[in-house]
Amino acid sequence: MKTFLLFALMTSCLHGQTLTSTLKAGFAERDITPDIGMEQPGGYGKSFHLKFHDACKVRVAVFEEGKKRVALVGLDTLVVPRKVVLEARVRIEKELGIPGDSVMIGASHSHSSGPVGMVMPGEYDGASDLVKKLAYEDSSCADRGFLQRVTHEIVEGTRVAFSARVPAQLSFGFGHEDKVAFNRRLRMKNGQSWSHPGAGNPDMIEYAGPIDPQVGVVGAWDLQGQLLGVMVNYACHATTNPGGISANWIYHLEKTIQGALGTRAPVVFLQGACGDVTQVDNLSPHRRPGPEEWSQLVGGRVGAEAVKVLISSPRGTEIPLDSRQKVLAIPRRKPSPARVKRSLEILQAGKPKGDVTEWLFAKEIAMLDHLCKVTPTVDSEVQVIQVGPAAFVSNPAEYFVQFGLDIKKGSPFAFTFPVELANGIVGYVPTEEAFGPAGGGCETRLTAYSNLVITAGREMAETGIALTRELKPAPAPQFAPAPLFGKPWSYGNVPPELE
Repeated sequence: MKTFLLFALMTSCLHGQTLTSTLKAGFAERDITPDIGMEQPGGYGKSFHLKFHDACKVRVAVFEEGKKRVALVGLDTLVVPRKVVLEARVRIEKELGIPGDSVMIGASHSHSSGPVGMVMPGEYDGASDLVKKLAYEDSSCADRGFLQRVTHEIVEGTRVAFSARVPAQLSFGFGHEDKVAFNRRLRMKNGQSWSHPGAGNPDMIEYAGPIDPQVGVVGAWDLQGQLLGVMVNYACHATTNPGGISANWIYHLEKTIQGALGTRAPVVFLQGACGDVTQVDNLSPHRRPGPEEWSQLVGGRVGAEAVKVLISSPRGTEIPLDSRQKVLAIPRRKPSPARVKRSLEILQAGKPKGDVTEWLFAKEIAMLDHLCKVTPTVDSEVQVIQVGPAAFVSNPAEYFVQFGLDIKKGSPFAFTFPVELANGIVGYVPTEEAFGPAGGGCETRLTAYSNLVITAGREMAETGIALTRELKPAPAPQFAPAPLFGKPWSYGNVPPELE
């Protein structure tokens, strides 16, 4: 640890010059751990938390350069409802002077976190008695009090981070981790693509899509070389569920980084485009790890890559800030009248014993039919926040990884970090190909959760790329040049000595 701090101090004072910076950075975290007995979101029915594993948090990074201020907030939640985002932004802008459209709030998609979805309080109050019952009694529901708590802690976390800001230097880099994330959609012999067909299924042929192995890392240090905080971007569902209430594998990501560097600096995780990417390798012939081991494996390996990037990347202080935002009004896909009629017949027959899949998705069609009548389009925000040479490009979807790769390719920034499930929630947004003859899988199912038109993902990607091109990327920090050649090492400039 002493050696690390000495190195940091040496690198902050080059050639006898004291490092200065017009950039300020502050980090903070707050607790949003749900209570035992609260709903555990993530499915189409109800499930409840029975035990505790680790804390769920709000983690915040605030940057200020001149008159520009931006905030990036990572939540240990399944999703973040649009109403929470809008309310938090209003309070942050009023109380701290950070413009609302310069605040990005993203969910990690932890399936072991608090009740923030899927049905919002009051969302189906105007529906028929049947649909109200299906929504409030048979579906996963957000808790009004918990949503208020999350909103409050987002604001408080941002306030603490803002108060903690100090002159800073930042590092940027990519690690590479391709052993813990896999595309969960598989090409099948019948010509379709299925989600999680099952280990050992003889009808599987190959993965139906790619992964994104890049581990995006931004480190913030004070001018004496003390780590202030870290931001990490990686694309993998948070579905390891180590047992009880948990931040999921992000808990082990944080532990790995903090343990390796001997720090308590907050780690702000922003989920990459992973709508079709999880830790499950359906083509593996080996037995899957247990939940705790799996969580350690994903979080540990991603965290180890982040540590490698942090200790090997150059730092800089010329870090301009900027942001752009556009809200798209995207239509829903409507179920046909025949589909609605058939779904109501299934529901009126009663919930069956055993396999309830048909009943569950009939429930979803009935609920979607109501949503299409009251809100036929959905506000879908695309946002870009620039931090020097890095662009964080958000969408509110469980976004297919191919779109994230497309955004990286189209962006002019050296470091482009797609951030899904940010500033709202619109469900799965697959590629157009996934809706074609060779497509399929749970992500393309029509539900009250996932129902945007099939061009939505492309529209979000093109909008995000266009917004990045409105900004001017800053050059990435570089290591100081080596001194001019003086003389060779006197111990080494000799011929071989044979006797």
